[in-house]
Amino acid sequence: MRRLRLGCVGTGFIAGKHLAALSSFEDVDVVAVADNVEERAAAAASAHDARCYTDGVDLVESEDLDAVWFCVPPFAHGRLEEAAVRHELPFFVEKPLAHDLITAERIAGLVKSAGLLTAVGYHWRYLDLVKKVQAFVQDRPPLLLTGHWLDSTPPVPWWVRRGQSGGQLVEQTTHVLDLARLLVGEVTDLRSVHVQATGVDGGQDGEELVPLASAISLRFDSGAVGSVSSARVLPARHRVGLQLVGEGYALDLTERAIVDHELTVTTATGTVSERCAQDPIAAEDRAFLDAVAGRGDDVRSSYAEALRTHSLACAAERPSENEEPNGA
Repeated sequence: MRRLRLGCVGTGFIAGKHLAALSSFEDVDVVAVADNVEERAAAAASAHDARCYTDGVDLVESEDLDAVWFCVPPFAHGRLEEAAVRHELPFFVEKPLAHDLITAERIAGLVKSAGLLTAVGYHWRYLDLVKKVQAFVQDRPPLLLTGHWLDSTPPVPWWVRRGQSGGQLVEQTTHVLDLARLLVGEVTDLRSVHVQATGVDGGQDGEELVPLASAISLRFDSGAVGSVSSARVLPARHRVGLQLVGEGYALDLTERAIVDHELTVTTATGTVSERCAQDPIAAEDRAFLDAVAGRGDDVRSSYAEALRTHSLACAAERPSENEEPNGA
């Protein structure tokens, strides 16, 4: 079996999860790592016996790769994906696709024209618990969805700057919105309100900060309704997940950490809970690698599919600027 040559741009928390998964596969060589902070790039490259770059585009243009992972902040997307398209290089990109909708739509057009294989890191789609929910609601469609992302403010300086992160709905709650689309269907109408922040947590004069809290109301094409609440003012993660209610049941799916999820099912016969320590990052990486190698077809969120979720998140984050809740 030929070993796949991979590169990774970014060395932060989520990149570390991907690099750990990729380096555990017997058919993979991580040959190049990039980060604009030279010390971080060098440390990651040394850990994986890879070459070191401080510019992701240089990595893409200099290396002979089978695929590349882009795990960078939202504002850093665009030129990386453009380079991958120019070199016809399959890429995996972490959510969100960008800090805005315009960049993501431009890249989606390039990917479509090139017919390029892509995958996006909506890792909840690879949870066995989510597959169980999909099977449960197939003949019993949900009538009501309630979602939450109630958490602390991430410590990285770019996160509170709305022009760099895109906002909490784009950067975090997008996972909940993606599951909403997957499990309930497309959104036909949304309304959102925000509790705006002032400059107390790192903003500069005239800089727009990520709202402290938000609430979204949703109507789905199926007729179901829902709401999603987000907040970044807690001392630690409080509640992340969603609840579905249908005729005779309630389903609660909760994420405590990337490898710690719980599903609670309540029906007329009682309540049953199942906890899962599955690693969905490794699962989505393996699925994309198999697709790159021509051995599988289990990419559950291509760039085009992820654009629909990203479009929904952008419309909720800035409803006056994005009238259509769904992507192209």
